[in-house]
Amino acid sequence: MTQSWEGKSKGNTLGYRIFIGILRFAGVAPAYFLLRFVSFYYFLCSRSSTKVIYGYFRKGLKFSKWKSIKGVYKNYYLFGQSLIDKIVVMSGLKVPFTFEFDGEHYLEEIIAGGKGGILISAHVGNYEIAGYYFKRLPVKVNIIMVDNEDAQIKQYLESVMHDRKMNIIFIKEDLSHIYEISNALRNNELIAIHADRFVKGSKTIDGNFLGEDAHFPMGPFVLATTFKVPVSYVFNLKENPKHYHLYATPPKAYTGDKKSMMAEALDDYIKQLESKVKQYPEQWFNYYNFWEK
Repeated sequence: MTQSWEGKSKGNTLGYRIFIGILRFAGVAPAYFLLRFVSFYYFLCSRSSTKVIYGYFRKGLKFSKWKSIKGVYKNYYLFGQSLIDKIVVMSGLKVPFTFEFDGEHYLEEIIAGGKGGILISAHVGNYEIAGYYFKRLPVKVNIIMVDNEDAQIKQYLESVMHDRKMNIIFIKEDLSHIYEISNALRNNELIAIHADRFVKGSKTIDGNFLGEDAHFPMGPFVLATTFKVPVSYVFNLKENPKHYHLYATPPKAYTGDKKSMMAEALDDYIKQLESKVKQYPEQWFNYYNFWEK
């Protein structure tokens, strides 16, 4: 069983090439159709992640055995859709999706404050293509990422990407990414980061998630309490094949004692994350044992 996240996505360069070719010449629908067979392959052959997802449905959400089995397949299928949708948006193809946003005015409120802000999210739904919607915001959005992705996949995706009003800040061992984050906030830009995965060896903070103690990466909550800028919890969920629903919470600054503020920020985050995974249970894409002791 995969005991921790390794900072890498599933798939290989050939798979990306095939799907991008289909998208360019035939559109989203045929790619979704092919995806059904790919999802079934992972459902049968990816035993370690299947076991983890099944446990999430069965123990975390208290689903029945049959509902949990169906949930595993649907999870793989929706994860594949999220990758396809991301490629559509990032490669400059015609975007067939519609969006609605609950809480856009909260992000506008953060920008109006002039201090920048932090958007904390999770691997729920499809946060990456929210960037297509964020283009209408008057500031740059900086995405914090772990630089462990397969080099060939990164190179190929970069070759098909077009102009984006977003910037990627990679987490580096020398902590130079902290200076990039500081400069971005000083320029009243937004920082976007996930808080539901961590690479083995990184610092974590514990909280009760779906009834059991779980480890969360400490980094996002350190940023929130160090820079003391407004924080909003933002999620982008898929409601049907062509429609996404974005959510943003009212901004909140964690300005008190750092230790207690980190605990408060984690508690706020867990409440939002639990709400979304219960509302959209098949769209949490974590493929390792999140509750490992």
